[in-house]
Amino acid sequence: MSFALTDHWVWDFWHADDGETHHLYYLHAPRSLADPGLRHRNARIGLATSDDLSTWVDHGVVLEPGGAADFDSSATWTGSVVQDDDGAWHMFYTGTRFLHPQRITNVESIGHASSPDLFTWSKSALHVPADPRWYETLGDDTWHEEAWRDPWIHRDSAGLWHMLVTARAVVGAGRDRGVVGHATSADLRNWTVQPPLSEPGAGFAHLEVLQLVTIEDRPVLLFSCDTAHLAGEREAEGVQGGIWALPLATDRLEHPLDISSATRLTSEEFYAGRAVRNREGQWVLLAFENVDAEGTFISGISDPLPLEWAPDGSLCLAPTGIHA
Repeated sequence: MSFALTDHWVWDFWHADDGETHHLYYLHAPRSLADPGLRHRNARIGLATSDDLSTWVDHGVVLEPGGAADFDSSATWTGSVVQDDDGAWHMFYTGTRFLHPQRITNVESIGHASSPDLFTWSKSALHVPADPRWYETLGDDTWHEEAWRDPWIHRDSAGLWHMLVTARAVVGAGRDRGVVGHATSADLRNWTVQPPLSEPGAGFAHLEVLQLVTIEDRPVLLFSCDTAHLAGEREAEGVQGGIWALPLATDRLEHPLDISSATRLTSEEFYAGRAVRNREGQWVLLAFENVDAEGTFISGISDPLPLEWAPDGSLCLAPTGIHA
């Protein structure tokens, strides 16, 4: 295990590289809660730094929930960090608002913070909620939460910024509505929510912690879905969950992305995987250590697992890594 905390559970994370130091932004919550399931209601964003992706220095909390009336009043969840042309760093993160102390009635939306140095972050008034024209909301009463989380920011060759979001379509069959939510911006400050980039019915109730990255000139979309949230034929056939990969012909983000073609990269032992390039230029996978053989939650970020392209064109862990 590469990064863990003694007194806190650690799970989802994202990465920023200033060219000298790797910055790991991670979700954490105190183990004193006793029940790991309560961590989601108590998540804060922390920061750790490293020179080699293996030895980390923890810097503690960098972003916390807002006030009682704010969209992020309960917890701050997964996001991503990008740098603008002016040198400023921008974090887009998930704000959560639980509406009941026991029920999983949670409204999720996207917030923003900026930083000059990747250490000190200031929230802005920017707020991007789900658009009910295309995305299922809590008011539809078909799912336990309003899923609009885990933003991943990608800039295309024309300079347009894209936000990929964990979301559920407003149409579709029951559980099988997981889609790649989408929003666009010319300046990182004004966002327009777009229709989903994928169609429901791909076998996933949700596609969590999306990442679009180009590995050795080959674009690939990574996401996570555990066994409990597989749907449709995947659920019926007893497919197991984990981290998934979908190679793409181009990094141009156009509808429809064929999510049904995604293949499993790792077992559910790992989750929320991120492809990161180390100082030697090698692509590796970092993931949080999810559950053991008995299904008990573990916590902590894995050691780097080397990635490679298989002869059949799928992304896989190199032989020195751990295969699904």
